[in-house]
Amino acid sequence: MKEFRFRIIIVLGAIGLALYLLYPTYVDFQNTKDINKILEERKQHLLAANPDLTTSQLEKMLKVVEDSLLSDNPEITKNREKRVKLGLDLQGGMRVVLEVNTSQLLAKIANNPDDTFEEILKEAEEEAVLSDESIVIIVGRKLTERGIRYSRYFGTIRQDDDQILAGLNEDTDDAVTRALEIIRNRVDQYGVSEPSIQRQGSRRIIVELPGVAREEEAKQLLQGTALLEFRLLKEPEYTISVMQKIDESLAKAIGVLDTVTTQIEIGDTLIAEGDTSFVADATLSTEDLSEEEFKKQHPFFTIALLDPQGGSADAYVKGDDKNKLLLMLSRPEVQKVIPNNVEFVFSAKPIGQQDGQDVYIMYLVNNKPELTGGVITDAQANIDPNTTAWIVSMTMNSEGATNWARITGANVGKRIAIMLDGAVFSAPVVRNKITGGRSQIEGMANMEEAKLLEIILKAGALPTPVDILEERIVGPSLGEDSIIKGFRSVVLGYILVVLFMIFYYKRAGTVSAAALVFSVLFILGVLAGFKATLTLPGIAGIILTIGMAVDANVLIFERIREEMATGKTIKASIDSGFARAYSAIFDSNITTFFTGIILYQFGTGPIKGFAITLMIGIGASLFSALVISRLVFDIMTAKGVKVSIG
Repeated sequence: MKEFRFRIIIVLGAIGLALYLLYPTYVDFQNTKDINKILEERKQHLLAANPDLTTSQLEKMLKVVEDSLLSDNPEITKNREKRVKLGLDLQGGMRVVLEVNTSQLLAKIANNPDDTFEEILKEAEEEAVLSDESIVIIVGRKLTERGIRYSRYFGTIRQDDDQILAGLNEDTDDAVTRALEIIRNRVDQYGVSEPSIQRQGSRRIIVELPGVAREEEAKQLLQGTALLEFRLLKEPEYTISVMQKIDESLAKAIGVLDTVTTQIEIGDTLIAEGDTSFVADATLSTEDLSEEEFKKQHPFFTIALLDPQGGSADAYVKGDDKNKLLLMLSRPEVQKVIPNNVEFVFSAKPIGQQDGQDVYIMYLVNNKPELTGGVITDAQANIDPNTTAWIVSMTMNSEGATNWARITGANVGKRIAIMLDGAVFSAPVVRNKITGGRSQIEGMANMEEAKLLEIILKAGALPTPVDILEERIVGPSLGEDSIIKGFRSVVLGYILVVLFMIFYYKRAGTVSAAALVFSVLFILGVLAGFKATLTLPGIAGIILTIGMAVDANVLIFERIREEMATGKTIKASIDSGFARAYSAIFDSNITTFFTGIILYQFGTGPIKGFAITLMIGIGASLFSALVISRLVFDIMTAKGVKVSIG
């Protein structure tokens, strides 16, 4: 057996690695069953306690409960991230192909458009439907064909056509980038797990939303006008007072309400025992508490951490604790102590990390905006020449300038949150009254942050419609049915192939049948390891792989038969049979592999899913046939076991 030791180690290592990569999938399957059981019990409890709950209210509450369960145990999320991911056709959801209507943008920014321009734009739209070429290029070409300079409708008379064309390309590309950022922000705020948002070509965006099957809700999410708002933050004293009432209400709800000393840590800042500077009018004693006692007596401040040196009431919340906090804030007793004219909102992006987790800021803002983004005409990120720091300059129309002067004049020294679709992107301080409609926002950490804020501010300016070109909706029940039928197809295909191989090739066929199991194991392991997605066409690729895998064995067995017919020993026949079959096996499989590459490169979603499993399957089947099967044959002949080839 010593001569086989290296190959045995390779085979066992490959099997062990595949099992290791698939273990999170098994754990996630068990976790999902447990979570569904808990959600069903909670659903019955909620319906029993509140019979008047609507379906949407019930789903929202169950969603918060599910998110809370996931955040309570980070291992659940980690295993879910490492599992074999299922495509929309297997788990249900929605796939949408969007196109940013850049022609509408050109119509908006054109100078004095006439009938000729309208005709050119219409022709360009019709041509763009059949082409992936930028509509700017098409419009420019048609203007040139008519002998019209670009400056007739765009730019200035001093600019040549190339300069104007470059500016238009930048504007349209910026419009697509803004649409992409807005859609990504909405999907993140909506709470879709494992979404896929990617740009395709010059003006298209592909969005995959697993678990979302409500067509109208998804369309509103993707096509609705971006809601840009400017809202006032509440004063720190007022915010702390509201937080204290929430904390007391939650403490009463769990049967504990004592005034105690607190110890809260955020980053490198520590509130010492007995320090009451983080709350207004606090009456905290110096009694020492254990961590568990503090969690029970101050549930809100356990999660919403405050910085006493920050001079504000911004609360820092770890990413895993956001859903816990939302669940707390949704409780009826908490809702009673929160004033009707305010609401808690989170920062759109994490402001840093602590203990390996993203940290978000929670603000208390007025629930009515002081101003909306429709008044912004332009925004630009640049460097302040005086401080060399990044700033964002914004320009408003006349109506916005008047209101902005009134708002800033009345709130000097206060903070205004810049919000897009309910999430805060920045909360700058008003330095002085701003007139003329031009103002700048300071405090950008880097160019990326400044550019992001520029995109957000522009979301309300020159809104470009987003059209749905294609949509596919798969319900969860249909997805589950696809999984069941796909699994049955794999099992049936395997059984038929195995029966044929055993009937026709006897013991050698049994060896190849066993190797097939490892082929499927390796395919799933590679899918999990590379975080690829298994789709229904992907299952078809696995079934095809099962058939192709035995194709290599058939070639080998037929060559072995030919060698045995010449009178060679079984060991010599096996050696010669494998050697003579290599060329034909590699030729057929390499050709098929190249076909898979072409399908993946030029195909769409379902075709790519088929191509991925096909290419992985080719590698797995070759390893099983040429390494595992050969190893088993060599061990059998070394042990003197009779090998029958039929």
